[in-house]
Amino acid sequence: MVVAGDIDQFTIRKTLVDQGSSVDKLYWKTFKAMRIAEAEMMPYDNHVVGFSGERVGTKGYIELYTTFGEGKNTRTIKIRYLVIDANTSYNILLGDRPSTD
Repeated sequence: MVVAGDIDQFTIRKTLVDQGSSVDKLYWKTFKAMRIAEAEMMPYDNHVVGFSGERVGTKGYIELYTTFGEGKNTRTIKIRYLVIDANTSYNILLGDRPSTD
């Protein structure tokens, strides 16, 4: 499922909900476009496994308030995103729990 949401006053389209993923990923190109200071990221030096099984390096992680829905169906939650530098057509990938509950 592909959805849109708001993060720090930015509407982020092309957000993939992937219940097969165990982490919430914010892609580096999106992070840079949002003009968030790199100093706000916390270090994280491990790799994650990409869609085709390749190992992908991480830049760190950051917690951001994220809003989904409209009107009475709006929900804002704090999500810890793992920031990764991978070539993808999506801006964010939301994994299985806790953000998709």
